[in-house]
Amino acid sequence: MPNFHMIKTLKNYLNNHKYEVLLIALAQHLFMGVFLSNLTLYTKVIWPLNMLILGMASVGVFIEKGQWKNIIQKILFLLVLVLPIGLTFWGNNTHYFIFLNIGYVVFFLFIFGEVLKYLIKPSYINTDIISASACGYLLLIEISTFLLQFFVYQNTQSFKGIDLSSPALTYMDLVYFSSITLTSIGFGDITPGIYYTKLITSFFGIAGQFYSVVLVGILISKFSSKN
Repeated sequence: MPNFHMIKTLKNYLNNHKYEVLLIALAQHLFMGVFLSNLTLYTKVIWPLNMLILGMASVGVFIEKGQWKNIIQKILFLLVLVLPIGLTFWGNNTHYFIFLNIGYVVFFLFIFGEVLKYLIKPSYINTDIISASACGYLLLIEISTFLLQFFVYQNTQSFKGIDLSSPALTYMDLVYFSSITLTSIGFGDITPGIYYTKLITSFFGIAGQFYSVVLVGILISKFSSKN
């Protein structure tokens, strides 16, 4: 009984604060490297823990969303949880990294779709809307990072300026590159080196600006409706 009560309490908390919890989980997953210097520890221990936290945080988004969506979420959660653990055994296998990145792209696209539907649907503005808006931006960075990383492991010439000495440094470089691309800052220290990565980078730059413009429109309309 106490365990059942604890699970119910946790479920209610995730349902009531799902976007705040998801926002914190996304932020720690993307930017935890700021506080770490041991890259081996980051790859083999911190990264799997990050994915566990992120997977648990995403559960709240799918509460009361239908049986099939919950089943898909659980399957994807188990996949992205197991994939980092496999780095211990297949860390030097390029094909494994390619599969890992595809899995992450699908996982984050699935969550992004639910967040976007939530942003469009209600005609009011509250803290959940603000948190969901920020989650959308960070999810775009996640999707961009792992999709670009997929191409990096297919062809090391895909980008110039990427540190390929360890998986952790490659990931952090691509988080940085995706962030400045989506926000249209573009410092130029990392650049796409092949025609298809140039086009994909262009697409994400447009997607970041489009999301910002649409998001401003959504927030203004909701604020106006509330008033």
